[in-house]
Amino acid sequence: MPMVQIDLRRDVFEEKGTAISKAIHAGLMEGLDMPEDDLFQIFRPHDDGEIVFSPHFAGVDRRDLVLLRITMVHMFPVDTKSRMYSALATHLEAAGVRHEDVLICVVEVGFEDWYAGTPIRGEVA
Repeated sequence: MPMVQIDLRRDVFEEKGTAISKAIHAGLMEGLDMPEDDLFQIFRPHDDGEIVFSPHFAGVDRRDLVLLRITMVHMFPVDTKSRMYSALATHLEAAGVRHEDVLICVVEVGFEDWYAGTPIRGEVA
């Protein structure tokens, strides 16, 4: 159950938010074999000057940074995460976000760090 926080400029959200949401979901389904109903996204649009980044760090030509922070259970091997990054970049590019403008940060947690609305083990339902 990945939870995705998306930081981007407000005008990009207003213009492409729905397409970006669908692209992220498609990329996670493809990259992690995630089920279709596993959808948890938080968009955080920002005004000018609220997203500060290096436009040329590591030789990349960044213009409009779209930052994805994906919190997920630590269970995927590196090759699966690489497949996810590639799928996300491909789907986002199809939605109008240049792959150079995508920055993905994965935060991995244990199974015990989630509560998803179901009874906790040992809890009476």
